[in-house]
Amino acid sequence: MAQVEATTERIIAADAETVFDTLADYQEARGELLTEHFSEYEVREGGDGEGTLVHWKLQATSKRIRDCLLEVTEPTDGQLVEKDRNSSMVTTWTVTPAGEGRSRAVVTTVWNGAGGIGGFFEKTFAPKGLGRIYDAVLANLAAKVEK
Repeated sequence: MAQVEATTERIIAADAETVFDTLADYQEARGELLTEHFSEYEVREGGDGEGTLVHWKLQATSKRIRDCLLEVTEPTDGQLVEKDRNSSMVTTWTVTPAGEGRSRAVVTTVWNGAGGIGGFFEKTFAPKGLGRIYDAVLANLAAKVEK
């Protein structure tokens, strides 16, 4: 099994604190940022950053649906880590300042991929597909916080 990684980023015309706080708001804001690839969104514990437990289904392709139950931690300032209890998937959101009134939001997801030929195709195509999904989430985030 090879590790598979998908990363995307966006410069957002809002300060890093506003961007991070919006991402960390699982109770209200986060659900509004998600695309049609996400369903059954539900906050089960917490709702604001560290200590949140959130559920959703992620439909990456017409045949591939992941049932995700994510524990949220904040290991460092400006960083949210979502660890899936149902798989090896870990998504890290990092928000840093990028000049006056701007921030850089980076989202990286890693997981243990399948072996064999299926693993080859997963490692080749899954990062691009997941990157497109998270790019759309970052676009929704930018639309929400940019003034």
